Amino acid sequence: MFERLFSPLTVGGLELKNRLTMAPLYTGYAGETGAVTPVLLEHYRLMAASGVALVVVENACTDYPVAAGSLRQLRADSDDRIEGLARLAAVIKAEGAVACLQIHHGGRYAKAAPEPVAPSPVEFGGKVPRALETDEIPGVARKFAETARRAKEAGFDMVELHGGTGYLLSEFISPRTNLRTDRYGGSLENRCRFPCEVVVAIKEEVGDFPIGYRFLADEWLPNGLTLKESVPAAALVAESGVAYLSVMGGCHESYRLPEVAKASEVSGYMVDLAAAVKAGVDIPVIAAGRIDSGALAEEIIADGRADLIGLARVLWTDPEWPAKVREGLEDEIIHCDCQDACNKQIAQGKALLCARWPREKHQAWQEMVE
Repeated sequence: MFERLFSPLTVGGLELKNRLTMAPLYTGYAGETGAVTPVLLEHYRLMAASGVALVVVENACTDYPVAAGSLRQLRADSDDRIEGLARLAAVIKAEGAVACLQIHHGGRYAKAAPEPVAPSPVEFGGKVPRALETDEIPGVARKFAETARRAKEAGFDMVELHGGTGYLLSEFISPRTNLRTDRYGGSLENRCRFPCEVVVAIKEEVGDFPIGYRFLADEWLPNGLTLKESVPAAALVAESGVAYLSVMGGCHESYRLPEVAKASEVSGYMVDLAAAVKAGVDIPVIAAGRIDSGALAEEIIADGRADLIGLARVLWTDPEWPAKVREGLEDEIIHCDCQDACNKQIAQGKALLCARWPREKHQAWQEMVE
């Protein structure tokens, strides 16, 4: 059963034991200083022990506070963070999963920044970010490269660039948020220049070290990025040397729209985006978006719409999902069906607790995060 789903695949020179990955999910389990905490370690131990082949740790800040999306965001912006990150990588690898650290710059969404920076001064949440000067941009790429070096020194097997959700890398690609007239704006090639330069900077810093990329394929907003431009953009990013593209849709503005919220309740609601991107690149593609059954996951791989499956809230809600699928016990899976509760916790700056967890687990984790 599910022979394709549980078949191996080599990605960036790394052997993945199956086609299941943990897609990054912000939890708020890091300390208020961005430190690795006992609850963060236990969370990622469970994710790795679930049986997925690859665990992508949630967005780690590249440059505090200007890049920070929240006060409880994991930080990897200085060498004194390496020790904690090493404990995190070790926990994941001890359970037999490949350990990947997602590295992140919040751009115009950087809530912790006194003055957010972005490609252009496009307002969000009552704040207008400062447009980066042309000569500043290589320095931002250098921060990504230094963060990747720390991840490698900490023992992670690879990094993933967070180019999704409307954060800085995707802000450069989007025609809605990139209004520049210099070499980083205008044509699609120019708008993709900065993300590609980040990949090159990382390769210069760490050499032969795999780099994944969380890729925004559609902002689901008027005048925003759509597949018409994102598919050729994906090809440009792929050519820069990334190991895979993890495809997603939406950003913080579109997540508020009723039609987007309703669409996100449908199983596999982002798979078509992954399929469109996969048709235009020759590297592995991860599909995500409420892929909540083994049959759907197997079908996606079998139909060639993606090479890997990304599980975020599905896996967080029930870390036994892979085992239950493989053993034919899908009727015992605890399903995520209250996404609004998660979003409300995030909006309030709280650590995530799943309302679908058994009462005992919910109480135990509430004590750990308080």
